[in-house]
Amino acid sequence: LGSTQSGHIAAVGYDLYVQMVAEAVAEARGEPRPAPPTISLDVPGDANLPAGYVPLEDARLEAYRRLAAATSAADVDDIAEEWTDRYGPPPPAATGLLALARLRVECLRTGIQEVAVSPARVGGARHPVARLSPVTLPASAQIRLRRLVPGAAYREQFHQLVVPLTGDEPAAEALESLVAALLPPPDGAAATGSMPGA
Repeated sequence: LGSTQSGHIAAVGYDLYVQMVAEAVAEARGEPRPAPPTISLDVPGDANLPAGYVPLEDARLEAYRRLAAATSAADVDDIAEEWTDRYGPPPPAATGLLALARLRVECLRTGIQEVAVSPARVGGARHPVARLSPVTLPASAQIRLRRLVPGAAYREQFHQLVVPLTGDEPAAEALESLVAALLPPPDGAAATGSMPGA
């Protein structure tokens, strides 16, 4: 593709460009476009690919694109291995980005659409509290929740999970581990990234 025809293809990457063209053609034909699930993650922490780690802008954009397309923990692990092979051990900011990606694929697997961490008053002191929704916890998972995180609450009427965070580990890692423990994949099944009922 020449620069006149392709415009900013280098900025978005060939795969995304092809996807955008396919979506535009489907829209022109009047075919419904599948809406990808939207997940809102408002989690504190440094999460990016520093220019000192991945120097070329095109390579950084491609790395972000691949990470955004990941639909399973195995996909994220493959990307982490590739980064380590190409650029060396990831710095803390890149490790934070991978942790967010792992949390995102757990949300995809379980149908959680929003994760928000904010300070809240707990027992007279301010601590970070995470709110995850929508969440449907069976009775066995509610018992497990009380054992795993004292002080956590499941608000069944709102399909919301409220979890106090201790700060012992990064928020994204703590929440990813908790979601996996409360809502494990079926025996022998890998996380596929499909939404329940989709």
